[in-house]
Amino acid sequence: MNHDAYDDNYIRGILNGVKTIAMVGASPVNVRPSYFVFKYLAERGYDMIPVNPGQVGKMLVGRPFVGRLADIDRPVDMVDIFRGAAHVMPVVDEALNLAPRPKVIWMQLGIRNDEAAAKAEAHGIKVVMNRCPKIEYGRLSSEIQWMGVNSRTLSARRAPPPTLGMRLSLNRQSVSGGATTAADRAAEPPKDKGAT
Repeated sequence: MNHDAYDDNYIRGILNGVKTIAMVGASPVNVRPSYFVFKYLAERGYDMIPVNPGQVGKMLVGRPFVGRLADIDRPVDMVDIFRGAAHVMPVVDEALNLAPRPKVIWMQLGIRNDEAAAKAEAHGIKVVMNRCPKIEYGRLSSEIQWMGVNSRTLSARRAPPPTLGMRLSLNRQSVSGGATTAADRAAEPPKDKGAT
């Protein structure tokens, strides 16, 4: 696997395929990047589990912290690591001891540990390094473009609105469990305000 560049289909397959994500290094401090990523993914219907031994007994957007991966009471599809590269191998070792094992090890922006990646891949686990699932989700679902940000060029020009039938989203359920995606809602024709 070339970890310098990932094919969009590889990332899309992961984001569409996982349901339960354990975030190691999650923080309840609402100005920390891990807080924003955790909240964003939870709002998109992922079953998020915050993992941080220093925060046990606290909650992160309504979900209780656990001290370690082994304390999680259900199978985990993906382990998202918000720890420095030097701390990645112990997290991978702990993930390899889970039964069943996670399908994905994801290392956040700025985090790369090739030895840990090779070990996880040798056990059939997909690996993503130096990427953020929040950014990748926004880019692949076109949410970033709706907010006036083009993923290749910064511009003041807003992206064209989605049209009916255009599939921009990653086909995730909403927080309330509904199947209507943001792309579908954005593509709805404006309601006639004069009608009663």
